Amino acid sequence: MTGGTSGQDYAARFAALARSGKDMHGEARFCASLVPTGARVLDAGCGTGRVMIRLARLGYECVGVDLDASMLAVARKQAPELPWFQADLAEFAPAALGVAADFDLVVAAGNIFPLLAAGTEATVVERLAAALRPGGLLVAGFGLDEAHLPVPPSVTLPEYDDCCATAGLTLVDRFATWEADPYDGGGYAVSVHRR
Repeated sequence: MTGGTSGQDYAARFAALARSGKDMHGEARFCASLVPTGARVLDAGCGTGRVMIRLARLGYECVGVDLDASMLAVARKQAPELPWFQADLAEFAPAALGVAADFDLVVAAGNIFPLLAAGTEATVVERLAAALRPGGLLVAGFGLDEAHLPVPPSVTLPEYDDCCATAGLTLVDRFATWEADPYDGGGYAVSVHRR
Protein backbone atom coordinates (compact mmCIF):
# COMPACT_ATOMS: atom_id res chain seq x y z
CA MET A 1 0.00 0.00 0.00
CA THR A 2 2.96 2.26 -0.39
CA GLY A 3 3.06 3.04 -4.09
CA GLY A 4 6.42 1.28 -4.50
CA THR A 5 8.26 2.93 -1.60
CA SER A 6 10.35 0.62 0.58
CA GLY A 7 9.82 0.56 4.33
CA GLN A 8 13.28 1.98 4.98
CA ASP A 9 12.76 4.84 2.51
CA TYR A 10 9.37 5.61 4.03
CA ALA A 11 10.76 5.59 7.57
CA ALA A 12 13.70 7.80 6.50
CA ARG A 13 11.31 10.37 5.02
CA PHE A 14 9.35 10.59 8.28
CA ALA A 15 12.55 10.70 10.36
CA ALA A 16 13.70 13.68 8.28
CA LEU A 17 10.37 15.42 8.84
CA ALA A 18 10.65 14.81 12.58
CA ARG A 19 14.21 16.22 12.62
CA SER A 20 12.91 19.34 10.84
CA GLY A 21 10.57 19.93 13.79
CA LYS A 22 7.37 18.68 12.20
CA ASP A 23 4.92 17.10 14.64
CA MET A 24 4.73 13.41 13.72
CA HIS A 25 2.09 12.34 16.23
CA GLY A 26 -1.10 14.12 15.10
CA GLU A 27 -2.84 10.88 14.10
CA ALA A 28 -2.07 9.19 17.42
CA ARG A 29 -3.12 12.25 19.41
CA PHE A 30 -6.37 12.45 17.43
CA CYS A 31 -7.14 8.76 18.10
CA ALA A 32 -6.26 9.15 21.79
CA SER A 33 -8.84 11.95 22.03
CA LEU A 34 -11.57 9.54 20.91
CA VAL A 35 -11.05 6.50 23.14
CA PRO A 36 -9.72 6.10 26.70
CA THR A 37 -6.24 4.88 27.54
CA GLY A 38 -6.13 1.09 27.45
CA ALA A 39 -8.61 0.83 24.57
CA ARG A 40 -7.94 -1.75 21.84
CA VAL A 41 -6.75 -0.14 18.59
CA LEU A 42 -6.21 -1.73 15.19
CA ASP A 43 -3.80 0.16 12.94
CA ALA A 44 -5.04 -0.91 9.50
CA GLY A 45 -2.32 -0.33 6.93
CA CYS A 46 0.15 0.37 9.73
CA GLY A 47 3.16 0.77 7.44
CA THR A 48 6.32 1.28 9.49
CA GLY A 49 4.28 1.55 12.68
CA ARG A 50 4.70 5.25 13.46
CA VAL A 51 1.09 5.75 14.63
CA MET A 52 0.74 2.44 16.44
CA ILE A 53 4.05 2.71 18.28
CA ARG A 54 3.03 6.12 19.61
CA LEU A 55 -0.40 4.84 20.68
CA ALA A 56 1.19 1.85 22.43
CA ARG A 57 3.50 4.22 24.32
CA LEU A 58 0.42 6.20 25.38
CA GLY A 59 -1.05 3.04 26.92
CA TYR A 60 -3.26 1.63 24.17
CA GLU A 61 -3.48 -2.08 23.34
CA CYS A 62 -2.53 -2.09 19.67
CA VAL A 63 -2.40 -4.49 16.72
CA GLY A 64 -0.85 -3.54 13.38
CA VAL A 65 -1.70 -4.99 9.97
CA ASP A 66 -0.10 -4.20 6.63
CA LEU A 67 0.43 -5.98 3.32
CA ASP A 68 3.94 -4.63 2.68
CA ALA A 69 6.67 -6.85 4.16
CA SER A 70 9.32 -4.09 3.94
CA MET A 71 7.14 -1.72 5.96
CA LEU A 72 6.47 -4.38 8.58
CA ALA A 73 10.19 -5.20 8.81
CA VAL A 74 10.83 -1.60 9.88
CA ALA A 75 7.92 -1.69 12.35
CA ARG A 76 9.11 -4.96 13.89
CA LYS A 77 12.65 -3.61 14.23
CA GLN A 78 11.41 -0.43 15.94
CA ALA A 79 8.96 -2.19 18.28
CA PRO A 80 9.51 -5.97 18.34
CA GLU A 81 7.29 -6.32 21.41
CA LEU A 82 4.16 -5.22 19.52
CA PRO A 83 1.93 -7.52 17.41
CA TRP A 84 2.50 -6.91 13.68
CA PHE A 85 0.70 -8.99 11.06
CA GLN A 86 1.14 -9.19 7.31
CA ALA A 87 -2.30 -9.38 5.70
CA ASP A 88 -4.32 -7.92 2.86
CA LEU A 89 -7.00 -5.68 4.36
CA ALA A 90 -9.46 -6.96 1.74
CA GLU A 91 -9.04 -10.42 3.28
CA PHE A 92 -8.51 -9.31 6.89
CA ALA A 93 -9.92 -11.78 9.39
CA PRO A 94 -8.83 -11.18 13.00
CA ALA A 95 -9.66 -14.74 14.08
CA ALA A 96 -7.29 -16.15 11.44
CA LEU A 97 -4.51 -14.16 13.12
CA GLY A 98 -5.54 -15.23 16.62
CA VAL A 99 -6.82 -11.73 17.41
CA ALA A 100 -10.19 -10.87 18.96
CA ALA A 101 -12.53 -8.82 16.76
CA ASP A 102 -13.59 -6.33 19.42
CA PHE A 103 -11.52 -3.25 18.71
CA ASP A 104 -12.60 0.05 20.24
CA LEU A 105 -11.03 1.94 17.34
CA VAL A 106 -9.66 1.10 13.91
CA VAL A 107 -7.41 3.74 12.37
CA ALA A 108 -6.54 3.90 8.67
CA ALA A 109 -4.07 6.76 8.40
CA GLY A 110 -1.73 7.57 5.54
CA ASN A 111 -3.98 7.42 2.48
CA ILE A 112 -4.86 3.75 2.99
CA PHE A 113 -8.11 3.89 1.03
CA PRO A 114 -6.74 5.60 -2.12
CA LEU A 115 -3.85 3.10 -2.14
CA LEU A 116 -6.06 0.00 -2.01
CA ALA A 117 -6.43 -2.23 -5.05
CA ALA A 118 -9.18 -0.74 -7.23
CA GLY A 119 -12.63 -1.97 -6.35
CA THR A 120 -11.73 -3.31 -2.88
CA GLU A 121 -12.74 -0.25 -0.84
CA ALA A 122 -16.17 -1.58 0.16
CA THR A 123 -14.73 -4.97 1.10
CA VAL A 124 -12.02 -3.37 3.23
CA VAL A 125 -14.54 -1.13 5.03
CA GLU A 126 -16.71 -4.21 5.65
CA ARG A 127 -13.73 -6.15 7.08
CA LEU A 128 -12.66 -3.26 9.31
CA ALA A 129 -16.21 -2.62 10.52
CA ALA A 130 -16.52 -6.30 11.44
CA ALA A 131 -13.39 -5.98 13.60
CA LEU A 132 -15.03 -3.26 15.73
CA ARG A 133 -17.01 -3.88 18.88
CA PRO A 134 -20.53 -2.36 18.83
CA GLY A 135 -20.04 1.38 19.32
CA GLY A 136 -16.44 1.20 18.09
CA LEU A 137 -14.99 3.82 15.76
CA LEU A 138 -13.41 3.66 12.31
CA VAL A 139 -11.13 6.65 11.70
CA ALA A 140 -9.74 7.18 8.20
CA GLY A 141 -7.71 10.08 6.87
CA PHE A 142 -6.98 10.33 3.18
CA GLY A 143 -6.44 12.71 0.31
CA LEU A 144 -9.17 13.48 -2.19
CA ASP A 145 -7.20 15.29 -4.90
CA GLU A 146 -3.83 15.15 -6.63
CA ALA A 147 -2.30 17.71 -4.27
CA HIS A 148 -2.89 15.39 -1.30
CA LEU A 149 -2.12 12.00 -2.87
CA PRO A 150 0.88 10.11 -4.28
CA VAL A 151 -1.51 8.40 -6.74
CA PRO A 152 -4.49 9.61 -8.80
CA PRO A 153 -7.65 10.11 -6.68
CA SER A 154 -9.67 6.90 -6.56
CA VAL A 155 -12.34 7.29 -3.89
CA THR A 156 -14.61 10.23 -3.13
CA LEU A 157 -16.09 11.04 0.27
CA PRO A 158 -19.63 10.15 -0.86
CA GLU A 159 -18.34 6.78 -2.12
CA TYR A 160 -16.47 6.17 1.14
CA ASP A 161 -19.53 7.16 3.20
CA ASP A 162 -21.67 4.76 1.12
CA CYS A 163 -19.20 1.94 1.83
CA CYS A 164 -19.39 2.77 5.54
CA ALA A 165 -23.20 2.90 5.57
CA THR A 166 -23.39 -0.47 3.80
CA ALA A 167 -21.06 -1.90 6.47
CA GLY A 168 -23.29 -0.62 9.28
CA LEU A 169 -21.26 2.47 10.15
CA THR A 170 -22.64 5.95 10.80
CA LEU A 171 -20.71 9.18 10.22
CA VAL A 172 -19.95 10.87 13.56
CA ASP A 173 -17.72 13.73 12.40
CA ARG A 174 -15.34 14.83 9.67
CA PHE A 175 -12.27 17.05 9.89
CA ALA A 176 -9.81 18.63 7.48
CA THR A 177 -6.73 17.56 9.46
CA TRP A 178 -5.58 15.23 12.23
CA GLU A 179 -5.55 18.37 14.40
CA ALA A 180 -9.38 18.34 14.11
CA ASP A 181 -9.68 21.47 11.98
CA PRO A 182 -13.23 21.76 10.60
CA TYR A 183 -13.75 20.12 7.22
CA ASP A 184 -14.53 22.71 4.56
CA GLY A 185 -14.66 20.62 1.40
CA GLY A 186 -10.89 20.62 0.87
CA GLY A 187 -8.59 17.98 -0.56
CA TYR A 188 -7.98 16.00 2.66
CA ALA A 189 -10.48 14.56 5.11
CA VAL A 190 -10.35 12.69 8.41
CA SER A 191 -13.64 10.83 8.85
CA VAL A 192 -14.96 9.24 12.05
CA HIS A 193 -17.64 6.56 11.69
CA ARG A 194 -19.26 4.52 14.48
CA ARG A 195 -20.44 0.92 14.36
